[in-house]
Amino acid sequence: MSDKKKSDAFNKAALEYHRSEPKGKIEVVPSKPYASQRSLALAYSPGVAIPCLEIEKNPEDVYEYTGKGNLVAVISNGTAVLGLGNIGAEASKPVMEGKALLFKIFADINVFDIEIDEKDPDKFIEIVKGIAPTFGGINLEDIKAPEAFYIENTLKEELDIPLMHDDQHGTAIISAAALINALHLAKKDINKVKLVVNGAGAAAIACTKLYMALGIRKENILMCDSKGVINTKRENLNDYKKQFAAETKASTLADALKGADVFVGLSVADVLKPAMLKSMAENPIVFALANPNPEIDYNLAVKTRKDVIIATGRSDYPNQVNNVLGFPYIFRGALDVQAITINEEMKVAAALAIAALAKEPVPEAVIMAYNLKSLSFGKDYFIPKPFDNRLLARVSMAVAKAAMDSGVARKPIHDFDAYENVLIERMGKNDKFIRMLQNRARSNPKRVAFGNAEEYNVLKAAQIVYEDGIAEPVLLGEKNFILKQMKKYGIEMNVEIVDPMSEEQSERRKIYRQMLWEKLERKGMDEYSAKREVRHRDYFAPLMLANGDVDALIAGFSKSYSSVLKPILDVIDKEEGVDKVASMMMVLSDKKHMFFSDATINENPSTEDLVNIARIMDKTVKSFTIEPRIAMLSYENFSANSETSKKVAKAVSILHEKDPDMIVDGEIQPDFALNKELLAEYPFSKLGKKPANVFVFPTLESANISYKIIRGMESAQVVGPILMGLEKAVHVLQMRASVEEIVNLTTIAVLDAQAREKDDLKG
Repeated sequence: MSDKKKSDAFNKAALEYHRSEPKGKIEVVPSKPYASQRSLALAYSPGVAIPCLEIEKNPEDVYEYTGKGNLVAVISNGTAVLGLGNIGAEASKPVMEGKALLFKIFADINVFDIEIDEKDPDKFIEIVKGIAPTFGGINLEDIKAPEAFYIENTLKEELDIPLMHDDQHGTAIISAAALINALHLAKKDINKVKLVVNGAGAAAIACTKLYMALGIRKENILMCDSKGVINTKRENLNDYKKQFAAETKASTLADALKGADVFVGLSVADVLKPAMLKSMAENPIVFALANPNPEIDYNLAVKTRKDVIIATGRSDYPNQVNNVLGFPYIFRGALDVQAITINEEMKVAAALAIAALAKEPVPEAVIMAYNLKSLSFGKDYFIPKPFDNRLLARVSMAVAKAAMDSGVARKPIHDFDAYENVLIERMGKNDKFIRMLQNRARSNPKRVAFGNAEEYNVLKAAQIVYEDGIAEPVLLGEKNFILKQMKKYGIEMNVEIVDPMSEEQSERRKIYRQMLWEKLERKGMDEYSAKREVRHRDYFAPLMLANGDVDALIAGFSKSYSSVLKPILDVIDKEEGVDKVASMMMVLSDKKHMFFSDATINENPSTEDLVNIARIMDKTVKSFTIEPRIAMLSYENFSANSETSKKVAKAVSILHEKDPDMIVDGEIQPDFALNKELLAEYPFSKLGKKPANVFVFPTLESANISYKIIRGMESAQVVGPILMGLEKAVHVLQMRASVEEIVNLTTIAVLDAQAREKDDLKG
């Protein structure tokens, strides 16, 4: 397809996207119950009068009884929209709706977009002041300079809510974070570097002022506009440009760049020529932020200078300076402490928090979102990616603390651990639950063997649990190849690497050979066969676990589940009282957590097998500090007409008699088990009116199909399979499990090992 056809197709898709029903990108939805007459009476007349009178007595109560504290106005007059220029208020509305969308999806902040058809700065200010009581904060957007400076400064002086012109300060904060890290990579001192800024508009001036707040000296800055270097020889400079007029002989951008350490472009495409880049100092830092076409093409810059450290405003190149990394979280933190302004201290705190986050290990979800193999701090990654959900907590908390420390917070936060949990709650309950499990694992990390450590996903997962303090990995595989893989992907960790076939492991193999022979001598295993098998990791790994050389084992990844499971069952004994092992899938959604069994081991469980599965699921779910409410599933509700339903009903009968304290019932259909109103139709059920959270399926096929539909729809996070019923902590990966799935299952393995350690101490 030609470039023109691609462009036409994209333009058509953009129009269709915005015009499709419901039109636009945002809508208002009720946040309180409204279905009953009583709810409507509370919501409006007569109930609404009560909070009105409370607010009249104490205006600060508006934050208590309304949504003001989580409501931001995105306001523009359309005089400087993106790269479109002065297109007017109505034409700017799609952009303002888009900004509102970003506030909501990244920080859960509600927004009204307001387009004001007024170009006179004083009249614009009066309009904004008049509507300000509606909002907890104001984000000014796409207002041309120099009016933007005057409008923002006046409103900040006259209003007592956080206000920011994002075009100026958003770019400043993100580029400042990038600059901190770029200087680190270039090994340059911020107090000594020479900075050239090309562009003298609102964003350029805001960026330069923030860089100065971070330590760049004014005498080391040269700012250029379309006429060249802003120096003391120039006439007719406005007040904003005058403050950057330098005592210098340099008059052109080319003059200014000779020996410069940093170039920041907020101007026009292709203005930075290769010859200019060559004239810069060693390890030059180039921020080419003009959109859609930067001041120098990324590939041209890299070709011109191998040592260049470059960022752009584009998402198709590394290191995108994207305002969405900042403004949602800056407002989130400012709103949550009811700040009266957004000051320099809060901006600096945001920049430092963003910079620090880029140096931490990157979550697998972020890597997958960008279809990358790996991502770590360096020249190709020194700014976090927009879909890194850690930004919400890190930046919001930093901004809130800075507001408090600088005395502009009306509602200080006293418990930042609790505040962090509130922020995480906004990201989804599944993230919170996984985080809770990981925190428990960190409290007592265990040695975990990874059976397929040559595989990238397994190796990356091992790095994450190592760096996060979740586990102490032991890598199994060909040592030299593992080391090559680690070097290839930039993975560094000081862990034990065990090659089952190496001479280093000869003594271990002798011990394991004897163990295996004694274990299986009455099952056809002779000494020669045992000697052969212990050289293979499928047997070597579980023997490490059985011998106490590790606390837990993560096996599988490249082979079928059943083939990996067989050596484990040969080596590891079942727990006392367990007839058959089983597996469980943990299904985590924003609404609730559910547990499915058995999806991988017992193909057509008997009545006795179902009883066994229910018992070990009850024990396992309790270990997550969750009360198990078990539904024994069928396609019938308490009628037992089919053979499948009869075996389920019989299993329930046994459990009711032998385990009367267990909350379990069936046979029941899953939709009934999940719905409290439908459950109410069966008052005799032990489930009562509270929905089930544990589901025992009558066959492997039904369980496997069910969880894979959920996994494929990506409507919930699936963790597992969690192997249950063995006396050691061992779990088998699905084929080609993602890094995130491996990390989550490793967390479960550590918790499993912790629980067994407690049981041993009790014994």
